[in-house]
Amino acid sequence: MGDDTIKSLVETMAKALVDKPEAVEVTEVEGEQTTVIELKVAKDDLGKVIGKEGRTARALRIIMGAASTKLRRRSVLEIIE
Repeated sequence: MGDDTIKSLVETMAKALVDKPEAVEVTEVEGEQTTVIELKVAKDDLGKVIGKEGRTARALRIIMGAASTKLRRRSVLEIIE
């Protein structure tokens, strides 16, 4: 279970939330201490991954954080507009 697992986890969760799953793009930026996972979705779907008051985005980050802890790696989710 590596960083690619975190990437595929975010991709799977995002595709389940949006209307245009084919537009979901997840990229990984490897840092020294932290891996940044960048999530890009169709403009119309941005609200779906952020959610009311950012609740959905927060939930995505919590799940990703739990998986990262298991891997002993720090990961950060960036939602790209």
